[in-house]
Formats: sequence, C-alpha cells, structure tokens
Amino acid sequence: MVESIVGCKWSLTVLSLIRQGINRPGAMQREVEGLTTKVLNERLVKLTRFGIVKKHIYPESPPRVEYQFTDFGQHFLQIIDSIEKVQAELADPSLSSK
Repeated sequence: MVESIVGCKWSLTVLSLIRQGINRPGAMQREVEGLTTKVLNERLVKLTRFGIVKKHIYPESPPRVEYQFTDFGQHFLQIIDSIEKVQAELADPSLSSK
C-alpha cells in the first residue's frame, strides 16, 4: 500500500490537496494542471479503498462530493511527512539533527 501511494506522484498530489482543504474533485482538477478526471478518480478510489480518505456525498441536486481523511489517513500523513523529512535530509545533510 505504501509503495502504491508513495510511488505515485498523483496520489501524493491528491493527498496534499486534501490536506490544504481542497476536498472536492472539481476544485482539485482546477488546482493542478495536467490532472485529468480519469487519473483523479483512479487515485481517489485507491485512497478510499486503502482507508486513507472517505467520500461524503451530500444529498443535493446536483450532488456534491467531498473527500476527507479518515483517522487512519491522519496517521498515514505522519508517515508521508517522515519520508519527506528523510528525503530533505538526504538532499541537504545540514538539515539533519545532530
């Protein structure tokens, strides 16, 4: 699961968007150039299947859909943050704590 998410730039992009509060698919697509509807939907389905995000459909017309992190998703973000910190330290050794 981790490899599937971390190894995919679009999955990380979608996680970042939701973290920024951009949780509606249309807004996500408008925010990121090159992010197609097909790819976005595939990533959201994957993230939902893994239990990282949950989908909320509002009973409106037209229906409004939003995604938010699950409790597990919040913990998963901590793993992503740790990986990004290690990557930054590898790129610039002066960032590592002594």
